[in-house]
Amino acid sequence: MADASGVPTIVVGVDGSEPSRRALRWAAEQAGRTGAELNVVTTWEYPTTFGWAPPYPAGFDPEGDTRNALQDTVDDVLGPEPAVAVRLTVLEGHPAPVLIDEARHAELLVVGSRGHGAFLGMFLGSVSEHCASHAACPVVVVRHPDDKQ
Repeated sequence: MADASGVPTIVVGVDGSEPSRRALRWAAEQAGRTGAELNVVTTWEYPTTFGWAPPYPAGFDPEGDTRNALQDTVDDVLGPEPAVAVRLTVLEGHPAPVLIDEARHAELLVVGSRGHGAFLGMFLGSVSEHCASHAACPVVVVRHPDDKQ
């Protein structure tokens, strides 16, 4: 599917980890092949507290800090002038449902794999597993070439 502009979109989840950087590289190559726009998505959450809010330092801006970190990652992986159209999306929330929501009209959702393996995933769950199970579009989980499964 395409976004409102009619341009097909590939959503990629990026958290700055090496697996997500591989996913970003793969998604950018796929966007280049298909003429799609790349929607690079990351999330942030307030630190968990129990019954009280901790005092946050002056200038505490988790969304702005997250946006800056995402821009740095995209610049590092794709260069300052990527060969494909890139949109950065920074949202508050847990990554799995945010990615599912962002990909509801996308052609493809791309995520990295931390490589914990299927057995551990049965107990912990994972963003990639959740996305593969719940996304309305095809999902690509980019694994490290050395991952054995």
